[in-house]
Amino acid sequence: MAGSIPASATASTGAAAPRVGPWREAWRRFRKHRLAVVSLVILSVLVLAVLVGPFAWQVPIDEIDFTARLQGPSWAHPMGTDDLGQDILARVLYGGRISLAVGFAAMMVAIFVGVLVGAVAGMAGGRIDAGLMWLTDLFLSLPQLPLLLLIIYLFREGLTQVVGQELGVFILIVIIIGGFNWMQVARLVRAQFFSLREKEFVEAARALGASRLRLVVRHILPNALGPVIVAATIDIAAAIIAESTLSFLGLGFPPDVPTWGRLLFDAKDNLDFAPHWALFPGAMIFLTVLSINFIGDGLRDAFDPRRVIAS
Repeated sequence: MAGSIPASATASTGAAAPRVGPWREAWRRFRKHRLAVVSLVILSVLVLAVLVGPFAWQVPIDEIDFTARLQGPSWAHPMGTDDLGQDILARVLYGGRISLAVGFAAMMVAIFVGVLVGAVAGMAGGRIDAGLMWLTDLFLSLPQLPLLLLIIYLFREGLTQVVGQELGVFILIVIIIGGFNWMQVARLVRAQFFSLREKEFVEAARALGASRLRLVVRHILPNALGPVIVAATIDIAAAIIAESTLSFLGLGFPPDVPTWGRLLFDAKDNLDFAPHWALFPGAMIFLTVLSINFIGDGLRDAFDPRRVIAS
């Protein structure tokens, strides 16, 4: 019949295209970064190993056997033993929990402080922004490692007497490492706020009577999380390296707490005839930091719409 519209055409015009959310689109872009996906699998295996491994490999970390001292990898000791005959695999699995916990906890401290400072500076502007950025530049100019050593030397004994040795050192290291890694996050968030607060959707929400807190929490901050997530991965890797450095220098956890850095410190005098003692904890640090860095690269590509990833 003349002038009629085919049913197929009507159906095709009426069918709505499936809506793809921003997080699903970010995941699609992330999957195209093959190194990032492989690194995510490796990091997941490492985290699962340190969490579940001690339940499967139930060798005590402090079991001394002088008849098996400095033995290489074997079926009885897959990663060998140290100078006291202690099983290195059990100590690596136990220490991995602490090293990864320090990394993630210090990252959370750095992200919280950085987002708070950057958000206040980006929304307030004026003298508040200038003062907060002066404080950020001051922290950036401080030599981190000497200050870390000085603060730990001054406050470790007092804190350990209050909450215990292991917990006290953990809290102190997390606060110190996180307190010296928030500056980049603050600058990123401040720049994002300066850009987003002038966007049309923010102006519309402001015209509808949204308060400043609602503008930040519901409209600006969720759209500024991309760079923050990328910075979080960098902070985890930096915190793990910082904790390993402190433990290697003998100012981290006590000798009976076998973090990866402490294992390297204990193995440094036996590298000639027991290289396995340092090889395995060093490999754990290397794989963890490398995986996190590649995941950060993948997240950067996923959350940056200007980057085009080849299909």
